[in-house]
Amino acid sequence: MKLLLTLPTPLDYFAALVQSDAEFPLLEAAASLAQDDYPDLDVQQVLGSVDQLLARLKRRFAADAPPLQKLRALNQFFYRDLNFAGNLNHYYDPDNSYISTILQTRRAIPITLAVVWLELAQGVGLAARGIGFPGHFMVKVNLPNGQVVIDPLDGQSLGREELSERLEPFRRRSGLVDEFEVPLGLYLQVTPSRDIIARMLNNLKEIHTSQEDWSRLIAVQDRLIVLLPQTWSEYRDRGLAHAELGQLDLALADLDTYLVNAKTELDMAAIAGRVAELRRASI
Repeated sequence: MKLLLTLPTPLDYFAALVQSDAEFPLLEAAASLAQDDYPDLDVQQVLGSVDQLLARLKRRFAADAPPLQKLRALNQFFYRDLNFAGNLNHYYDPDNSYISTILQTRRAIPITLAVVWLELAQGVGLAARGIGFPGHFMVKVNLPNGQVVIDPLDGQSLGREELSERLEPFRRRSGLVDEFEVPLGLYLQVTPSRDIIARMLNNLKEIHTSQEDWSRLIAVQDRLIVLLPQTWSEYRDRGLAHAELGQLDLALADLDTYLVNAKTELDMAAIAGRVAELRRASI
């Protein structure tokens, strides 16, 4: 009797990675995002490449070196020796979100650089975490004498005044000024790994939506729904993308899920109207 072995799809693999917050492999989950565009990608090979970088970094200082020495060595290695930097000329290229690509090009957007940087920082024992700063992902390191906030584009440490300046446009757009001003520290909270992956996927979502690349958008939406299964707006957005491709049954299933569960959203009437249109078109 023949045994039929079915290999897991990239989405199955991703789902297995993100099922638990307690053991969430940030780098591996981030690396797996590229499999939608590069289905033959070997994620384990990508992880091995980062391990090789970590081994090179560890040779630069004693294991018991103080944290500040490790941090300086890491930034020298990452930004100067390896020449990682922002991809300012092609900021909206999807490849900027793919770990496998940026390991070759050494160019990316802040959050993808941060994921690799954090893996190296934590690998040498630094208390480093990501920060979902508005508009520009940051990292921070707890040192014996205090906390350092770093821009992952260039490794620059940022003081309170510089952070406040960067935050000002967001505060004004949001109306968070004067008596409504939110303390800076609230913007420097640690971002959980699940939220980091969601932010990476939302970057890709924005790119594919702006380019009306509905097939690639649906692949991103599939991952967002696996990652955040009770974020009902993601079903709405996937349903609307299916509708753009004429996949009416799939569109109706997603939009019905949204209408049943997202009871207080402002666009409920508009989505109900869209569902009625799709039902008439499917007859």
